[in-house]
Amino acid sequence: MECTLGQIVSQRKLSKALLKHSNTVGKSTIMVTAEELTGNNDYVELSFSARKLDDKDFFSKSDPFLEIYRVNDDGTQQLVYRTETVMNNLNPVWKTFKTSLNCLCSGDHDRILKCSVWDWDSNGKHDFIGEFEATFKEMRGAIDGKQVQWECINPKYKIKKKNYRNSGIVILNQCKIIKMHSFLDYIMGGCQIQFTVAIDFTASNGDPRNSCSLHYIHPYQPNEYLKALVAVGEICQDYDSDKMFPAFGFGARIPPDFKVSHDFAVNFNEDNPECTGIQGVVEAYQNCLPKIQLYGPTNIAPIIQKVAQAASEELHIRQAMQYFILLILTDGVITDMADTRDAIVHASHLPMSIIIVGVGNADFTDMQILDGDDGILCSPRGEPVLRDIVQFVPFRNFKHASPAALAKSVLAEVPNQVVDYYNSKGIKPKCPSEFESSRTFSR
Repeated sequence: MECTLGQIVSQRKLSKALLKHSNTVGKSTIMVTAEELTGNNDYVELSFSARKLDDKDFFSKSDPFLEIYRVNDDGTQQLVYRTETVMNNLNPVWKTFKTSLNCLCSGDHDRILKCSVWDWDSNGKHDFIGEFEATFKEMRGAIDGKQVQWECINPKYKIKKKNYRNSGIVILNQCKIIKMHSFLDYIMGGCQIQFTVAIDFTASNGDPRNSCSLHYIHPYQPNEYLKALVAVGEICQDYDSDKMFPAFGFGARIPPDFKVSHDFAVNFNEDNPECTGIQGVVEAYQNCLPKIQLYGPTNIAPIIQKVAQAASEELHIRQAMQYFILLILTDGVITDMADTRDAIVHASHLPMSIIIVGVGNADFTDMQILDGDDGILCSPRGEPVLRDIVQFVPFRNFKHASPAALAKSVLAEVPNQVVDYYNSKGIKPKCPSEFESSRTFSR
């Protein structure tokens, strides 16, 4: 059988009939179960102190700091964390710090961690106090008010001094694991991607009847709009259970009165702008072209506001279950920059991401500004975006690349944007056991 990774993770258990072998077609099925291997995404919060450390200074007490090193598979050591120095104190309490489990132990709870305590000196020649080995498995004992302790040993003293016990005690007062949820946690917990398409029908695209037009329908070769739509849409559709995609157009005069619209339904059904599957969007687009007049200007704020309104309404109904992606396909510079910035700032508070694909060879400088990678986007009133939700990609960079390469670049930031939104709202994903998917996929 054939399927995509997106179909597997969004269903968690995908069962499909075998496609080949005459004796088993329609009789046998293959079930694929998805499970994300976690451990490296989580963070750990550690609080260390020590008591009765050796005094290394003549006129004052030691100024101790603690270092933690991860021992790698090849035996090398990598510094994970160095605490601040506590001055003139043999019983220091170091500040609580946070590090990822990936950084601390590569997600391996039994990996050896080398810990050493030093007496700080201003000349940089710090005096060694002692060391010990630990594992994260041992550290996990410091929960619910319990402590974990290690003797801090100076190997030289242990050899030379008969009655030597230790150079102090290092104490872990708290070990707190902070769960970092992933994109798959939300998808496998039932979060649905709501995919909406907006297509630029301004006159700068050229007359669709002319072969030089960006909207020209070639009998054998899809135009850039169709290439971008299919490449991105075919991936997004795996995360949308009903496969119904709203499709809108902007910048055209539309029948029957031929007034300019910046958010009309491509299928001309304003009450139900949804198309069945990506192929349905393609067909609606092709049927729409002969019936409209390409015009202008290039205003994209209205369509952003329309989708933001839908996201806002859905949020009140089914919190954490719907995330909206708006794909805008446009050929040039937008003419309502101030309103667009304002709309994006508002949308950054909602479960929504905006992908803009620039079609053709126009100057897309304004689009790079909206992307926000070079600085924080602000509304005309100076209000900054709550989070980065816009990704801009010029199609010309992918003219000779595979559809997969375009889709990868276009969708690269979406998983983090989904996680950032739900984390900012303190919304945890549902556990897979709480969510029984009834979604089915067909090819």
